[in-house]
Amino acid sequence: MASSRRRFLKTMVSLPGAGALAGCSAAPQEARALRDVYQELGVRPLINAAGTYTYLSASRMPRAVVEAMEAASRHYVNLNELHAAVGKKISALLGCEAALVTAGAASALTLGTAACIAGKDREKIRLLPDTTGMKNEVVIVKAHRNGYDHAVRNAGARLVEVETAQDVERAVNPRTAALLYFNVHGPEGAIKVDEFAALAKKHGVPAFIDAAADIPPVDNYSRFLKMGYDLAAFSGGKVLRGPQCSGMLLGRKDLVEAAALNNNPNTDAVGRTNKVGKEEIVGLWTALELFVRQDPAARWTEWERRCKAIAAAAAPVKAARSEVFVPEIANAVPHLRVIWDAAALGLSPADAVKRLRDGEPRIEVKAVIENGLEIAVWMLEPGEEEIVGRRLREVLQKG
Repeated sequence: MASSRRRFLKTMVSLPGAGALAGCSAAPQEARALRDVYQELGVRPLINAAGTYTYLSASRMPRAVVEAMEAASRHYVNLNELHAAVGKKISALLGCEAALVTAGAASALTLGTAACIAGKDREKIRLLPDTTGMKNEVVIVKAHRNGYDHAVRNAGARLVEVETAQDVERAVNPRTAALLYFNVHGPEGAIKVDEFAALAKKHGVPAFIDAAADIPPVDNYSRFLKMGYDLAAFSGGKVLRGPQCSGMLLGRKDLVEAAALNNNPNTDAVGRTNKVGKEEIVGLWTALELFVRQDPAARWTEWERRCKAIAAAAAPVKAARSEVFVPEIANAVPHLRVIWDAAALGLSPADAVKRLRDGEPRIEVKAVIENGLEIAVWMLEPGEEEIVGRRLREVLQKG
């Protein structure tokens, strides 16, 4: 037994990233020239001062995550066994019944919906998105309708729109498969997030929440489930900085197990297209472990420092002013808003964004607003806040 343990530990130490994951110092590796694939392709990289947008490739993975993925790529495994093992690790880490690594948060929406409609019934699973003879109605707040609900419709669900709690009472019927809430749109509807979960519980219908970008705080991974939601979808490629094509479905054990049966690698299932490889499964788990171990206060202080650094760089432009703000829901981290007198500078916000994008290095910002722009700092690499501040000052001064 002791010798087996020694062999195991020796193997773990030899894996790339093992030192970083265990908090140990790793032996120095030989420096090697990295291939510039983007130069070969003629694609210009960018500094991401916009945020974790999918079209901007979301986030950059920490070295330990990349090394864990490389280690995972070295061997064949049974994918179902790996899903189950990592699911147990994640659920223990976050304090939920069950977890499944998915191909992004949208995939979690499709698989969670399929679980609510077809359950573990193999015949029903094979039929989806044909829902003949099944519960297929998903109740959604009208103000929450958005492009991501296509992922729910992929499973064959018919969305039933409601506006008030009384509407929900009237909408729920024997065909109702789930109640779906998009947390980012919570303030736009009349039904609050906890009230929606209570309505689902009252009628014995699964409550499903999309909380893709609602980390930090880390407590949100469990908060919605404790509130009464049976399933919760999260992204893996945002602030978590896991693989971009990864996400998590968390929640009730029977529903997560049903989602897994509707998922790849099962051949005749609506989720067959939602493939997430062994590298991404291990990468997501590694990123989560790293993230929950970090000091949230220190992380927050660093984001604020970056905002202040950019603001200080723009301060010499007399017609401009800056302010730090935190979005109410989704990506609720420090951002910077830069406002200026367009007439005085002879520069519109749209022109400023174009110059930042077309210049060198290429910089993308979060949003154009009426009299300025918004900058996200949480996806910047160390030192990039200085570059963003300098370029912003140059653009504003040239007018």
